[in-house]
Amino acid sequence: MDALNYPFDSGFILKKRKSIKRELLSDGTKRITKRIAVLGGSTTSDIVSILELFLLNEGISPEFYECEYAQYWQDVMFENPKLLEFSPDIVYIHTSSRNITEKLSVEMSAQDIENKLENQYKHFEVMWDKIKSLFGAVIIQNNFELPYYRLLGNKDASDPHGLTNFICRLNLRLYDYANANDNFFINDINYLSTSWGLDKWCEPKWWYMFKYCLCLDAVPELCLNISNIIKSLLGKNKKAFALDLDNTLWGGVVGDDGVDGISIGQETAEAEAFYEFQEYIKAHRDIGVLLTIASKNDEENALAGLNHPDGALRPEDFISIKANWEPKDLNIQNTADEIGLLPESFVFVDDNPAERAIVSAQLGVRAPDIKEVDSYIKTLDRSGFFEVTSLSNDDLKRNEMYEANAKRNRQRAMFESYEDYLLSLEMKAVIRDFETVDLKRITQLTNKSNQFNLTTKRFTPSQMDEVFNSKEYIRLCGRLTDKFGDNGIVSVVIGKINSDSLDIILWLMSCRVLKRDMEYAMLDSLVKKARSRGIKTLKGYYYPTAKNKMVKKLYEDFGFTKVYEDDEENTVWSLDISGYDDKNKVISVKE
Repeated sequence: MDALNYPFDSGFILKKRKSIKRELLSDGTKRITKRIAVLGGSTTSDIVSILELFLLNEGISPEFYECEYAQYWQDVMFENPKLLEFSPDIVYIHTSSRNITEKLSVEMSAQDIENKLENQYKHFEVMWDKIKSLFGAVIIQNNFELPYYRLLGNKDASDPHGLTNFICRLNLRLYDYANANDNFFINDINYLSTSWGLDKWCEPKWWYMFKYCLCLDAVPELCLNISNIIKSLLGKNKKAFALDLDNTLWGGVVGDDGVDGISIGQETAEAEAFYEFQEYIKAHRDIGVLLTIASKNDEENALAGLNHPDGALRPEDFISIKANWEPKDLNIQNTADEIGLLPESFVFVDDNPAERAIVSAQLGVRAPDIKEVDSYIKTLDRSGFFEVTSLSNDDLKRNEMYEANAKRNRQRAMFESYEDYLLSLEMKAVIRDFETVDLKRITQLTNKSNQFNLTTKRFTPSQMDEVFNSKEYIRLCGRLTDKFGDNGIVSVVIGKINSDSLDIILWLMSCRVLKRDMEYAMLDSLVKKARSRGIKTLKGYYYPTAKNKMVKKLYEDFGFTKVYEDDEENTVWSLDISGYDDKNKVISVKE
């Protein structure tokens, strides 16, 4: 919804929250449901109502538990029955510097202050550990904004007696905990309050009158920030940029002004702004974001502009360059098809509002409202399209993987027989039980894959740990390599043993390896593993969504028999494996 896309009108969102919610709920989107406990050290009612909007906008339907005013610690430590019954998937702890209880004095020794720092930190650590033991939930914890006054003036930052110094060191303790715990994340209100303006963010009247630790107008931006963390955890990040060129990556029109006439580099204020924007875009490659071009241009001119000696980007930084006179939505669709992504995985960046409107309407692609070049970075960065909650080796290699995918697609055109094409790839798979080192990537896959995910079941790290440590499950993960490179872990299957039957509760595969017969290799290995555990029947489940229709007939193709179908087209399938013959003919499998 446009009203919730950054930059937005906070006042409008606060005033029109009910009508915005009605409009979101009427769009027919099938959303992921998550239980979220909001435990606050201040008033949180408006935060809950606005956070709901941003989550609905990301395809997440939240159910909330909200603690009584300032009872965040008591609700956890004294095990509030209502919270226990709610059993949250995610716990958001909305505390602030107002909730720092340890008081400092200039008469204290350095050791006294260290003791107070430890006491304040432990107040939170014991709560986080209790949340993990009670629920195994993901925890999102605010860090602490700086104080709105400095008793010691500038020395408040450097002297251990200063509250500014104390808060900075307390935040570092929180970061250490976050780095040591996979399911713990920081909501950085220290940054938000600074960018918003500390005087406005911490305006005291909001605390005195309503016990708000931030001004009301800042609530939508706070909620956007929280929702970015949650949607990233649930695999709803974007994966690629589709970038215009003229007046987007450089100033001017390369076809009219010539490569020497475009504005990029260090010579003028405008040129420097475009150069910094190019640097910002290029840095996204390092976190696995794919860069593509969708520009109305002659290809020769486009490449000349990208090879400008004063620019930061080069043609080889892009996985696909579509510079022609076709509609941009068609070019983005073609790029998506070539590299194996859905168009909605792209963020379209173009200075032309008409082009943004067309692409957004045709493909459902996010197309942020960029205006002046000096605000491009801020708009994209605050939108949180690529919020990082984890960085696996597969994430870091994503550009290599998709570039290899494009090479595979080009080679495909050389073969008349599709099986001959698959054999030419010289594919090798390793299919085995989960290992500890793979759990983060496997959990990430369960929250990201949509097209090839028959049940769309999601797992938190703690839920995946339970599956990993239980003998009630048969687990398989598949890694695929070929002559073009390593695709990483691309497929996950989890089945729950029910007497002599196996209920397949999760079957997914990365879109990178669709139509490569990896599903047959996984089925062969699953049957073999099931037989070794005395299983006689496999039961498969398909729950349709807007994105996974491509696997609607997967079990039928496998030779399963449909045994149930309801009015919503949810289906159950069964396969007697006593006479099963291997189906994979093109992949060499090591188990």
